[in-house]
Order: sequence, then structure tokens, then C-alpha cells
Amino acid sequence: MSTVTNPSYRQRIGYQAGLLGGFALMAAAMLVMGDIATRDSIALRKAEDLKASLSQVIPAAIHDNDLLADVVEIAAGGPPVKVYRATQNGEVTGAAYQVTATGYAGEIELILGLDPQGRVLGSRVLAHKETPGLGDKIDVAKDDWIRDFDGKSLGDPPAERWAVKKDGGVFDQFSGATITPRGVVRALKGGLEFYAAHRDGILSLAAPEVVEGPTAAAAAPRPSDASAGEKAAVNKVAARSATGHPTGGTQ
Repeated sequence: MSTVTNPSYRQRIGYQAGLLGGFALMAAAMLVMGDIATRDSIALRKAEDLKASLSQVIPAAIHDNDLLADVVEIAAGGPPVKVYRATQNGEVTGAAYQVTATGYAGEIELILGLDPQGRVLGSRVLAHKETPGLGDKIDVAKDDWIRDFDGKSLGDPPAERWAVKKDGGVFDQFSGATITPRGVVRALKGGLEFYAAHRDGILSLAAPEVVEGPTAAAAAPRPSDASAGEKAAVNKVAARSATGHPTGGTQ
């Protein structure tokens, strides 16, 4: 029986390194080709998702334009805020933009739609990681709580009443979950303050793509806004989770 002998060059380190490098190069090329092939479809999907979200906070009856095509960026001391404007017969009839809240489990992304007077046309949660059955009631698919902000403005209720009832405000908190709705209320109030500070730039059809303006309280509250009691409660829940004990009903 004859024995097949591998060529000696296959044993050389240079050959093996070159072979490995060739496979790596081929894999990288395939990844790049895949990215190029799917990039347009991913961008299209994101645009469709954004358009669907905008349609929930800007009624179709008040605009005759493409919301994604009419964008003004407002510089407010940080990254520019993209504002999507609704127009009808050459006049701005509404505006929508994203705001960020600090919830129990992390950041909550929302989109807020307003009429020219600064009244809420609608608000929706875009992404969150809140506790199922407790904090996830901020999602309109789970509960109508988020609709309570429709028609509200900085003056209705008064600014000092823009809080959950536990904090002396007018908005309901959830049973066993206060941190999540508190964060959303603060973020939406911040969104209204942002609009009040930049209303002229948002409503001006002659506005440049990026409008400079005064820094406003547009950013949502950060974790430092939580009280010491809230932080202790969160730490207590985390400790219970780490030891395998149930967290109970307090969020």
C-alpha cells in the first residue's frame, strides 16, 4: 500500500499563515458584500418604522407633506435635535422629535408630537427595557396611560404639576412602579420646555437646516434625579435579585 506524503511546504509556518490570512480575507470580503447588499434595505426599514411612529403622534389630517422630508435640526448645547415638521397649505401645523427618559431598567426612548401652540398631539414609547407587567404599561400596546398626555401643555397643567401624583402632580403612577412613569413625565415635560425655547426656529419655514438656540431643558432626567429613597429601593431590589429572592411588587 502506498503512503501519500504531504508536500513539505505545507509544514512551513509561512504557508500556514498565508492560508489562514487568505481565509480571513475571504470572510471579511463576504461580510463587506453582505453589508453593502443589505444596507439599503435596513435604511428603508428604519425609515418605514420612523414614519409609522410619526403617524401615531402627528395626525394625517393636519399635514399634506412627507414628514421625513421636512426636518430641521435644533442645536441646544448638545447633539442637534432632529425635528420632523408637519405642514399644510404652506404653514407648519405640527412638530415631532425624540426625547429620552430614565426609567427603572435604563433609558426609555419616546417620540413627542406637538401642535404649533405647544399642545401634545401624541406621545409614544419607541424602545424600553422596563419590567413586564409593571413598567411596560408605558407602552400603548399594554395600556392607555400614555394617552393621558394628549392635549396637555406646559400651562395645562401648570409646570409645577407636571409630575406623578405621588410627587404632587396630576399624572397617575403605576401600582408597584413609580420610577418608570416618573421618568416619562419628566422627559415629556422637558420636551415641552425644549419646544417653548425653540418654537420660532421650529415654526419658521425659512429656517436653516441647523438652528442655533439657547440651551433648554430638553434632555430627559438622568439617574441623579432620583431621590436617595428611590436609589435605596433600587439597590434593595438588585440585592434581592442577586441572592435569588423575588423582587416583590416595588419597582
